[in-house]
Amino acid sequence: MKLERLISIIYKLLNHNVLSATKLAEEYGVSPRTIYRDMDTIGAAGFPVVSHQGSQGGYGLMDGYKLDKSLLGSHDVASLITVLHSLSTMFDDTVVQETIERLQSIEHVQQLPRLDINFQSYHTDVTLLQLLRQAIAEQYVVHFHYINASNTRTARELEPDRIYFKYGAWYVAGYCRSRQSMREFRLSRMLDTVLRNQHFSKRAQVATSYTTGNEQQPPSASPSERLRSDIYTEIVIRVSNEALANALDQFQHAKRQFHEDGSMTIRLVITLQHPAQSKWLYGTLLSFGTHAEVLHPPEVRTMLHHKLRQMLSSYENDPT
Repeated sequence: MKLERLISIIYKLLNHNVLSATKLAEEYGVSPRTIYRDMDTIGAAGFPVVSHQGSQGGYGLMDGYKLDKSLLGSHDVASLITVLHSLSTMFDDTVVQETIERLQSIEHVQQLPRLDINFQSYHTDVTLLQLLRQAIAEQYVVHFHYINASNTRTARELEPDRIYFKYGAWYVAGYCRSRQSMREFRLSRMLDTVLRNQHFSKRAQVATSYTTGNEQQPPSASPSERLRSDIYTEIVIRVSNEALANALDQFQHAKRQFHEDGSMTIRLVITLQHPAQSKWLYGTLLSFGTHAEVLHPPEVRTMLHHKLRQMLSSYENDPT
């Protein structure tokens, strides 16, 4: 990756008087012309790069130049190591690992980081992540089938722009040729993803946000309009002591009250204006089985009762 290579070269320049462009090209597996462009980029970023002629020539930094420690202190280096370590583990990136080792040698940070970030989960498809990363780097069109929130399956062609992690899941965003607009897609819902033998040109940023891959989106509204239109409801749930950990994981921002028998009552405020927005609630509550009971409001209890009856009806007849 270019960014990691540039960071690595900067630290080499800080620790060596002269660096040969030919040797740097061999070390990073690129052409000398690429190193020349890297030096131009580093110089444009404010580092005083100078060129030395002759058989022992190469690139170095202006005499007397030193990196301001207030710009990149030990805390900053440790933070960089934490993030790079998490990404190198996810993407199996040896170049990033080399950068980590150089950062550790500069600040003598050899111990394990005090903060560690693990982006993996049971739902993470590392192979898909690496494929999309390649598509972005080499500007390949990606073809896949997508299951949206309405459970509709559609074929998509995407010019991927970036990958990001939010709300505990990985997403890819870019220009969807199938819908001719900027869209974002959750990786766990992408099927049969392949790279097309077709390159695309980088598009101008026409929007700061992406539309999700769903076909139908609720109408946009200002925050004040949403406050007036949404129906906010307090859900009160009694959780037995056998499901405390699960409840704490699922409802992290809810108000909690513990009882002498080991059970817990949680209170959370949600909007039930759009049915699609409440699917997660009923699915989560049903996942607790007999270890959670909704005490309020009555309409949520009624809906859960209806869903349980529907589930039971599916098992009334022998499928054979």
